[in-house]
Amino acid sequence: MSDMFEKVREIMVNTLSCNLEDVTMQAKLQDDLGIDSLDAVELNIAIEEELGIAVPDEEFAEVQTVADIVRALEALA
Repeated sequence: MSDMFEKVREIMVNTLSCNLEDVTMQAKLQDDLGIDSLDAVELNIAIEEELGIAVPDEEFAEVQTVADIVRALEALA
């Protein structure tokens, strides 16, 4: 697992109270983790604060899985 995944996973657990075991690369944000649009905004803000990487809102709106978030952040890092 990548360092970026571990960081995103930690942020998701701390910010959205997701279960650590549930946050996998394949996990679908809405279906598997129950993340709604407000949670997604909160998550994006937390990622920006923790990692100093801003994912444009339009791009963040397109992500569907944890892997999508990790790939977007790695591309912007």
